[in-house]
Amino acid sequence: MTNNLKEEAKKLIENLPEDSTWDDLMYQIYIRQAIESGLQDSQEGKVISIEQLQEKFGIKQ
Repeated sequence: MTNNLKEEAKKLIENLPEDSTWDDLMYQIYIRQAIESGLQDSQEGKVISIEQLQEKFGIKQ
């Protein structure tokens, strides 16, 4: 996970094209946060199997 939020935020900004909008930046932050949250959940064992997911949503194979 991110150890230095400020540095990671700078990297996100530096990697944006020059004509980026606030929405572009907000999207990149959202994606980064979602990925880090998912990785943390996985490391903490907060996952379910594909079979459990299919059953939960009534998906038949």
